[in-house]
Amino acid sequence: MTVAASPAVPASPVPLIELDRACVIRGQVRVLHDLSLRIEQGQHTALLGPNGCGKSSFIKLITRELYPLAHGDGTVAVRVLGQNRWQVDRLRSQLGIVTGDLSSNLSDMPGLTVEEAVLTGFFASFVVPAFREVSPEMRERARETLAMTGALPLLQRGYAELSAGETRRVLIARALVNRPQALLLDEPSTGLDLIAREQLIATMRELARQGITLVLVTHHIEEIIPEIERVVMLRGGKILADGPRAALLRDAPLSELFGGPIRVVDQAGRLSAFAG
Repeated sequence: MTVAASPAVPASPVPLIELDRACVIRGQVRVLHDLSLRIEQGQHTALLGPNGCGKSSFIKLITRELYPLAHGDGTVAVRVLGQNRWQVDRLRSQLGIVTGDLSSNLSDMPGLTVEEAVLTGFFASFVVPAFREVSPEMRERARETLAMTGALPLLQRGYAELSAGETRRVLIARALVNRPQALLLDEPSTGLDLIAREQLIATMRELARQGITLVLVTHHIEEIIPEIERVVMLRGGKILADGPRAALLRDAPLSELFGGPIRVVDQAGRLSAFAG
């Protein structure tokens, strides 16, 4: 596939995420092949691809659950906000990360309320540490972010009792308490019903309008809101194409990406895809 030119975004002094020929091996399988990618701050971007294309490995590179092979020339394969050695918890004021693994870990905490789940975002933990004080300002900020995501009525509910849609809104609120410049969202609509998905998309659009950079990792084009102008297509651990949504979210490129006929329907800027 011909790689289209990416939407022009003024280069920031420090890119949000920068990969230089990143290779990752899991077991005996190479899951990322010489992946080079630069995402600027302020550049809403979607990483799109089928299951097994390398999306999860990309996420785990950022969360430092996986590490790239070292380059023989000593150059750095992965940088986040200009840093080649970073601690995810110390980046939380700049980059919020929302993943399914995080939801599972919080659900395992007995008796955890929604308010407490959001407050844990201040401490990068799954519980509020007994030796740390929760200030009135922290509680107020937790309520603010829950209101931003439409989840404030859930404040005193048990976290483990929430539906999938409610959980996503609470996790985004948790990521927002530190006022990050960007959010990395991993398959955010997985398991959501139609209403919950629409609520999630409305939240994403509002965050984008507020100037929070969104990096969306997904295999659903319905999640790619109009504010996301750049699409990076992944297949087999490699970049198949990288360019503007108008060029790539079309029948032919998507059919090549997913390995079968795909038909795209555009309804006032909102896209849906159908197989066959």
